[in-house]
Amino acid sequence: MGNRLESSGQKQRVTRRAVHGVLLLDKPLGLSSNQALQKAKWLMRAEKAGHTGTLDPLATGVLPLCFGAATKFSQLQLDADKTYEAVARLGQTTTTGDAEGTIVLQRAVAVDQASIERVQALFTGAIAQIPPMYSALKKDGKPLYEYARAGVEVAREARNVTILALGLHLVEDAGAPALRMQVRCSKGTYIRTLAEDIGEALGCGAHLIMLRRVETGGFGVDGCVTLEQLETMPEEDRIAQLRPVDDLLRDHAPVTLDAQDAGRFLSGLRRRGVWPDHPLVAVFGDSPRALLGTAHVKAGELIPDRLLSPIEIEQTLAGY
Repeated sequence: MGNRLESSGQKQRVTRRAVHGVLLLDKPLGLSSNQALQKAKWLMRAEKAGHTGTLDPLATGVLPLCFGAATKFSQLQLDADKTYEAVARLGQTTTTGDAEGTIVLQRAVAVDQASIERVQALFTGAIAQIPPMYSALKKDGKPLYEYARAGVEVAREARNVTILALGLHLVEDAGAPALRMQVRCSKGTYIRTLAEDIGEALGCGAHLIMLRRVETGGFGVDGCVTLEQLETMPEEDRIAQLRPVDDLLRDHAPVTLDAQDAGRFLSGLRRRGVWPDHPLVAVFGDSPRALLGTAHVKAGELIPDRLLSPIEIEQTLAGY
């Protein structure tokens, strides 16, 4: 793909434009989330874009990309529950917890259905994880993976996460024992660490050899597009892949304001009404219907949280 995105070794210059919406990308193997974002941003000729949570280069799957006004609500996807499919090789522990590291310990594997069921119950619900050294978490302003590459071990505090659902199945991979894992979990869960901890609980160790995110915040992999597909599309078809900004707000209660109240709301003023208290509200104008921003309702007051600018509203209405 790189040759088609570049000309004579030089990245082609593109004229950037305002683009607003959400692109569901099926991130390919081998690219970081930021590399995938930059390729999609280049293909869309977008002025502003951001991703909604890091997927390791080893991982594939659902990566919602936010363009323009949608970037104001990207934190909602960062906080969302996520679902993964993974495979962990049993009997081998690596430096990184996945197949990109070197093997540091090999042990015999003696796993039966009873031990799998025991471990599955042990790791379902609220658990504590120690973040891996090969992660983007920062210590004194520097990512942990930089310390790890320098051979420095940094003390990390355990973090509480929730495994909402866990399925474990004993399989073979290239003739070696492995676990197929289905995981639905809260934000901040490290699947590499989960695989390692499960391997230790089984007494044989493990490391991750495959990871695919199949759902995040209600967005499934079936609705995704690949970079290769985007690249072969005419420009208007690429834009047609964008979902509306308010797709990020599907768990928000909708409130619609008339023109007068909409203008005041966009100025940051609170509005009074008969709305019930609600922490998450998506606010729309009624003529024409357009997303204005998010708010919360307390004691009959609609209190602005994140607002779109007038130019963003105008551009989204025009289909940019």
